[in-house]
Amino acid sequence: MERRKFLASSLAASAMAAVASSEYLQAAPSTGREFYQLRLYRFINGPQRKAADAYFKDALIPALNRLGITPVGVLNLTIGPQTPTVYLLMPGTSLETLITVEDRLAQDTEYMKAGAAFLNTPAEKPPYDRIDSSFLQAFEKIPRLKVPPSTATHGPRIFEIRTYESATDQDHKRKVEMMQSGEEKIFDEAGFFQVFYGDMLVGPRLPNLTYMLSYENMAARDKAWAAFVSAPAWKKMTSDPRYSFEEIVSKITNVILTPTDYSQI
Repeated sequence: MERRKFLASSLAASAMAAVASSEYLQAAPSTGREFYQLRLYRFINGPQRKAADAYFKDALIPALNRLGITPVGVLNLTIGPQTPTVYLLMPGTSLETLITVEDRLAQDTEYMKAGAAFLNTPAEKPPYDRIDSSFLQAFEKIPRLKVPPSTATHGPRIFEIRTYESATDQDHKRKVEMMQSGEEKIFDEAGFFQVFYGDMLVGPRLPNLTYMLSYENMAARDKAWAAFVSAPAWKKMTSDPRYSFEEIVSKITNVILTPTDYSQI
């Protein structure tokens, strides 16, 4: 328990230091900007998935909602490396709550009871292979996550998570600026539903930004991207010397996700 508290406090300090030291970020309480904890649960094919679905649906999501962490996204990796993997997205305006979520959950007797089968699984039958976790802060001008309308009706939808790495912090800042100074409007006009934009505070391969888009299906995705790359406004923006003085994005990674039937996103 003490080791977990130490790790949680260390991670919180790292994330808060990242916020404080970045001049283009502001503290969430004064701006309404959200933070995001993004977890990747990596599984081994077999009974792990069934047990995890029951845990996410009946124990974890209700407990997170009680902490004010909502809406919670639970999405299956459909196209990308290392399947089966589940992406768990937890948004909130309190970085401290997201950082200390495990300790808070441990004090929730209803959660501990509902999740007992998953939480108490013996080591010889682990409930998952590994978990990767990262923390992001929403862009200043795109401060909050938006839920696709089709979520309320459980309509067809897929999601795309894209991560843009930059070679230098200067390039990264320029790309963050670019995306919230006109690029997001081009996305909107091209037919994308934009779920969230986040600047990575703690996680792998820094500096980078991550954002999520949503579509009805892959055909709609292809149509939207075709409209985006051919948009005159996009061509004009990419020729602006402020963003074209060098390659400000050095690597792009993208995955396609499908929501579980109980996902709140």
